[in-house]
Amino acid sequence: MEIRVGFDISYDCPQPTPMILTLNVHFTRVSDFVRPDHLILLPSLPMQGYRDGFGNWCTRIVAPKGRTRITADGLIRDSGQPDPVAPDARQHAVQDLPEEALIFLMGSRYCDTDRLSQIAWDLFGKAPFGWARVQAICDFVHRHIRFGYEHARNTRTAYEAFEEGRGVCRDFAHLAITLCRCMNIPARYCTGYLSDIGVPPPYGPMDFAAWMEVYLDGRWHTFDPRNNMPRIGRILMARGRDAVDVALSNSFGASTLASFLVVTDEVTA
Repeated sequence: MEIRVGFDISYDCPQPTPMILTLNVHFTRVSDFVRPDHLILLPSLPMQGYRDGFGNWCTRIVAPKGRTRITADGLIRDSGQPDPVAPDARQHAVQDLPEEALIFLMGSRYCDTDRLSQIAWDLFGKAPFGWARVQAICDFVHRHIRFGYEHARNTRTAYEAFEEGRGVCRDFAHLAITLCRCMNIPARYCTGYLSDIGVPPPYGPMDFAAWMEVYLDGRWHTFDPRNNMPRIGRILMARGRDAVDVALSNSFGASTLASFLVVTDEVTA
């Protein structure tokens, strides 16, 4: 299967503004590209690319005064298979975890483990270890949070999402990640494209999605507490501790999002 991925985003800046963009598909999917998702800027601007500490592709620009339009239009091959499920995946003791996984046990800006630790053990302390425990956490978060774009707030932490019981996909991910970390299961935040392939209509407006990966049985596994089911056409863009590490853009000065369009469509012959 081939999937078209891309976006059309515009920012307004009152003065020249340095920006860091994290808008490309993750390097682990580069070999799947039929047509790369090169960034195109209007007006044309110098761009400088680099890989951050989590391996994400990032682009540095200085947006001029006025409007800057950023687009990409890529075509990528996908297996067409839903997210893998490994119900027998076991949980590691903390002392047996690889060093690179340890950072994903720690609290972070939006994953306030200190405020949720006792709640997590009260809720899941008797749940089976491994995959079943993570799935129990996802089931709880999926039921506990009411989804709605009107509930979006970019300062909401996992604890606040737990208390308020509402949010968007990043809040589902933050809460599930934090509960996993409280239970000594490494969990990291992921963002990218998620198509509606295999999902019955009606479809909501297309947007970038957030989910998580957890470390079980020697590898990272995908879990999606927002949708809470294996999905087809999940295409990773970036991963990190939480939404801070994978922001679509970081502006070092005033900027206003003027327009936002995301495309994720299966391409037929």
